[in-house]
Amino acid sequence: MLFRQADLAAIAAGKITVAFRRWRRPAVKAGGTLQTSAGRLAIDSVERVEPEAITRADLRRAGFADRAALLALLRADGDLYRIAFHVAGPDPRIALRARTALDVAERAEIAARLARLDRASSHGPWTEATLRAIAAAPGTRAADLAAGFERERLSFKADVRKLKALGLTESLEVGYRLSPRGRAYLRSVSDGPGVSPASDEETP
Repeated sequence: MLFRQADLAAIAAGKITVAFRRWRRPAVKAGGTLQTSAGRLAIDSVERVEPEAITRADLRRAGFADRAALLALLRADGDLYRIAFHVAGPDPRIALRARTALDVAERAEIAARLARLDRASSHGPWTEATLRAIAAAPGTRAADLAAGFERERLSFKADVRKLKALGLTESLEVGYRLSPRGRAYLRSVSDGPGVSPASDEETP
């Protein structure tokens, strides 16, 4: 479940606490959590509703002025769901992204998790090549990066989210960049396992 970049600040401030989505089946459930750059969201309720049941209060809490504007942004197929949530804490990936002093054990753990992603992939090893592509062209549209690998955009974006969960990448308004942790890891791969990477002084 993704949010518009423009809504994330309002979510973090507690101004947006409701979302609407069309799904064939719900992608989140009540009692679950969702990691976003606005913080860790606790899902309070997930209810199937009809469009005419959307109230003015719902629209205000979802950040929309009217029902037509909301419905125009939703996909055409699937049932309509109302999702209520609140910010339950900071995004743990933010602290993870800033960790650049990677010791041998931590580098090995990252490498092992990337290797598992490569083995589970239906399109072959992709993790290091994707990290290097993002490092070489930060801020490039996902569609353009995906085209460079002859891949479909949504599948490529799903893979990048797996790298983000490891604290190695972060999303920009357009495209991605490596996090300080991602840069430190990629540098350690280039330098070799015997080298202890220095702190990353570059401004993220």
